[in-house]
Amino acid sequence: MRTAPQAPRQTPAPTPLTWLYVPGDRPDVVAKALGCGADVVVVDLEDAVAPDRKDHALRATAELLGDPLPVPVHVRVNALDGPLAAHEIRTLAALPGLAGLRLPKVQGPADVHRAAGWATTAAEPVPEHVPYAAEGPVPPAGHTRTDHLTPVRTPPGSTATLAPAAPPAASALPATPALYALLESALGIEHAFAIATAHPALRGIALGEADLCGELGVRDDTGLAWPRSRAVVAARAAGLAPPPQSVHPDVHDLDGLARSCAGGRALGFLGRAAIHPRQLPVIEAAYLPSAEEVAAAQEIVRAATAEGGALALPDGRFVDAAVVAGARRVLDLAGRGS
Repeated sequence: MRTAPQAPRQTPAPTPLTWLYVPGDRPDVVAKALGCGADVVVVDLEDAVAPDRKDHALRATAELLGDPLPVPVHVRVNALDGPLAAHEIRTLAALPGLAGLRLPKVQGPADVHRAAGWATTAAEPVPEHVPYAAEGPVPPAGHTRTDHLTPVRTPPGSTATLAPAAPPAASALPATPALYALLESALGIEHAFAIATAHPALRGIALGEADLCGELGVRDDTGLAWPRSRAVVAARAAGLAPPPQSVHPDVHDLDGLARSCAGGRALGFLGRAAIHPRQLPVIEAAYLPSAEEVAAAQEIVRAATAEGGALALPDGRFVDAAVVAGARRVLDLAGRGS
């Protein structure tokens, strides 16, 4: 059953333009990233962390998020259909330094609801070791599990039994943190609008283009034109902020990054994920309005304030409410960079 669209949501101010990914098993790198000027630091527990370091990455990230931080920090958890995501989300969701959870490879609304459910169950302590390869996948709905049961004390010599653990008090359950869905498959693209409207805690969507290219057999940007536009339209139709672009993988190709950002801006993206601090100023410069754009927006807003209603500027440009709204967005974004 399709979930009704949520009411439009306000984009936080200042508008984020840069999301810097850093590996969760490198606390020293994460600490440096907090001071490098990124609008959002994304601690990655998924692709950037080797299987045998997943437990270390989770412990380090939980320690980092134990206190409020000067920069918004998101965490990209592991695959939602694997053995790690539920424990990661339950461990991190209520920590004061967490600003958002990024959910990889979201296929449909059910994935968002599953993550939101994990986030609102009682927090779990971080063990000395988080099993990885030995564990099987998350059991499907309806599958019998015993990991929610606790032993009941019995007299010496008798056999212990299992009884349901007492549910946590409602006041102990955390609020759902902000969730961000990453669309990295053909099915995720097909379900883009349903994902974007799946849950009130869903605050944004974005593409994971490396995985998407692999699945689609795409060899250049031409094959990504439709998925990119689909993501932009779905986000805006759901009342979400425009999505940021996926990462530019060559950290030395700053000219190529600037050209790619210009193309993404023309498609309706806003900002971009980065994998190295040197990419941040290029992304910000590409997405901030130029002086000419700011001057044109100021002229439109002044004219609309003075006249009201639809009007034509001296150079013949027609101005109506939609044009004025666009001009105000340009000025808001320009104010962010000042």
